[in-house]
Amino acid sequence: PPPRSTPPPHTTLFRYTVKGNGFISNTVFQVTAEPPQFAVACNKKNFTAGLIAQKKAFSVSILEQDIAPDILGRFGFKSGRDFDKLEGMSVKYGETGVPIVLNAAIAYLECTLVNTIDTGTHLIFIGELVQSVLLDKLKDPLTYLFYRQVRKGTAPEKAPTYIYKKQKKSR
Repeated sequence: PPPRSTPPPHTTLFRYTVKGNGFISNTVFQVTAEPPQFAVACNKKNFTAGLIAQKKAFSVSILEQDIAPDILGRFGFKSGRDFDKLEGMSVKYGETGVPIVLNAAIAYLECTLVNTIDTGTHLIFIGELVQSVLLDKLKDPLTYLFYRQVRKGTAPEKAPTYIYKKQKKSR
């Protein structure tokens, strides 16, 4: 069996499902040690939410701090309903058949879906670890704090941390 070691701590990650879709999630965390299980929050309106529920599996690519802005934009601010997010990306397929994006990844997790919790606007998918792989132990993971404070990134409208700001009326 594959090693069950957990990669470095993380908060901003990729989620990919069958059909080659994915999204950036700022809410991913380990919920149990034995068996190892991870939770990820996904807006119900995200194309990926339906794919995770259908495939009953997902992967998480833990991103490096120096990830290129175009990759963040591709997976964080565009819909897979409109284009193939995996086109031109480095992808491998895991034991469950889900795609795992390797671009800018320092580690990845692959999970089978064991529970789904409806929280209103979002679903929390809980998956049991199938495999975890550390790709680069020298690079730091991209955390939500680093993304917001250092990179000055913003949350897309469907993110759990999105803050609605009224537009100022021009005179």
